[in-house]
Amino acid sequence: MHYVSVENLTKSFVEKPLFTDISFNIEQGDKIALVAKNGAGKTTLLRVLAGKDTADSGKLWVNKDVSVSFLDQNPQFEEDKTVLENILSYDHPVINTVRDYELAMEHHDDAHLTELMGKMDELNAWGFENTVKEILSSLNITDLEQLAGSMSGGQRKRLSLAKVLIDISFGERNNFLILDEPTNHLDFEMIEWLAEFLSDNKTTLLLVTHDRFFLDLVCNEIIEIDNQQLYIHRGDFTNYLLRKIERDEADASSLDKAKNLYRKELAWMRKQPKARTTKSKSRQDAFYEVEGKANAYKADDKLQLHVKMTRIGGKILELKKVQKAFGDKVILKSFDYTFKHRERIGIIGKNGVGKSTFLNIIMDLEKADSGKINTGETVVYGYFHQQGLDVKEDKRVIEFVKDIAENFPLADGTKVSAGQFLQLFQFTPEQQFTYISKLSGGEKKRLQLLSILFKNPNFLILDEPTNDLDLVTLAVLEDFLEQYQGCVIIVSHDRYFMDKLVDHLFVFEGGGVVNDFPGNYTEWRIDEARKKKAIQSGGSKQQESKGTVLTATPEPVTINKKQETSTAKRKLSFKEKFEFENLQKEVPELEKEKLELNEKLLSGSAPYDELNKMIERIGEVTKQLEAKELRWLELSEFAEQ
Repeated sequence: MHYVSVENLTKSFVEKPLFTDISFNIEQGDKIALVAKNGAGKTTLLRVLAGKDTADSGKLWVNKDVSVSFLDQNPQFEEDKTVLENILSYDHPVINTVRDYELAMEHHDDAHLTELMGKMDELNAWGFENTVKEILSSLNITDLEQLAGSMSGGQRKRLSLAKVLIDISFGERNNFLILDEPTNHLDFEMIEWLAEFLSDNKTTLLLVTHDRFFLDLVCNEIIEIDNQQLYIHRGDFTNYLLRKIERDEADASSLDKAKNLYRKELAWMRKQPKARTTKSKSRQDAFYEVEGKANAYKADDKLQLHVKMTRIGGKILELKKVQKAFGDKVILKSFDYTFKHRERIGIIGKNGVGKSTFLNIIMDLEKADSGKINTGETVVYGYFHQQGLDVKEDKRVIEFVKDIAENFPLADGTKVSAGQFLQLFQFTPEQQFTYISKLSGGEKKRLQLLSILFKNPNFLILDEPTNDLDLVTLAVLEDFLEQYQGCVIIVSHDRYFMDKLVDHLFVFEGGGVVNDFPGNYTEWRIDEARKKKAIQSGGSKQQESKGTVLTATPEPVTINKKQETSTAKRKLSFKEKFEFENLQKEVPELEKEKLELNEKLLSGSAPYDELNKMIERIGEVTKQLEAKELRWLELSEFAEQ
């Protein structure tokens, strides 16, 4: 089935052309990745296809039988409504029935409820609820009563993604899904779940992503925008790179030929008299065509930076018995580590376990509750954080960088100018004189990263540096970091990036537990799979791990789940089902915490000033357990078995 046709589409931003006369088709079942440098028009093209923007010229046709769902970089919600109300805001038979059923349950409208239960059965809406629960829990959306206006940027992006995934789960529709950077704000587990979901789903897909691992798992075709033109590559990312190299070599050959012809024709033009004959006029017209070809391609800047890094002394960074918690949520528990020369550490863990907090503690942007942090006198930090570029007034790109320094020192004693450094990170001479406010989101991220590296730090801390960066800039950054002689800490959910650069991992398990694993992310996953397989096959639950525990780790506690019974007097509402699922997770966690607190209290090893806190916490946990167990029993009477 033919889904979309694009014919001679052209779009400019202000006076900057993004793409010119591009044409392509999308067929049912296509899973396409759109790649290009930042600022080349990727997001704009997605918005045009989704009907959120219009092209300057050309034709766009979308099959009337196709339903288009779009994940925007800046999702919009009804801010004064809850998460659940925003999810159930679609005008669709299943959603409308679920919404009516919820209202009937809330108002005890038994007569209407009987009718709606029949309709729910007819539309298979009960199965739909299970799909919604799977999507929400997989994306760690648990508080359905939270107002959209109070959500963080990451929560908003995940909620927006959940909405479009729920949308394409409706019945047997012809779905065309458009995703703009879907992996931003997702942890590794979420990314792998999303890749599996999209690979199994029959939805036709067009996406922009910087995540090469995700791209390879999901997509079977790559469309590239380069120099305003469009190129189509069948196959995975590796095949695309090979074809791109071949094309670049062919372009370089054509460029050399065009330049040679241009020099000859330029000499002829200079010799021509002012009076023009018809014959010379046609040749002059041809000259301008040759001139255009000679200037059409610009070879990539091959500048290699052999960095003259600021000297770093013997003492770098030492953390001793560092502890941090927010109320009952423990981030670090007696964390000990001494950093060594040229260490490359990756940090992984689920969203919300405290990875960014850990970085802020190192940078003294946030205080630890206790413990010592000793930083060497020669350490110069470069911190790339998620808040984005800090510009107090609008400046041109080149002015912003020159305010930091005019030149960048190299290992051989020479220097490169601010302009040359900008070119390395894909800012052309023309772009260098662009005002920062006119840059795309990805270009601003690239400038933020460049400005940190230009300060020549000897200890880099990079918090999600790959978000919104194009693949070209990622390659430049990887090359830079591979030959970088300082220490590097990286928090990233880009598996390819982490595998290439880090030597070992700090694995944040939650509850203040951090393990040091000697290897990259893929090696860690293999080790985790090995341990899981051993447990499933009847091996010891105390499998030997390759990692080192950096914090005090409690012994695992086996929780026996309560036997569920049901009289099936009535069906649970959607909110009640979601609450019931969460209670089944929360009750064992509270039981485990209570047991650990009791063991620590009885051991007598806790400092005196912590005893009162522990006693108070045991009381709080006991009250929560009683309330949640009572609610669990109440809901279990109506839960389907």
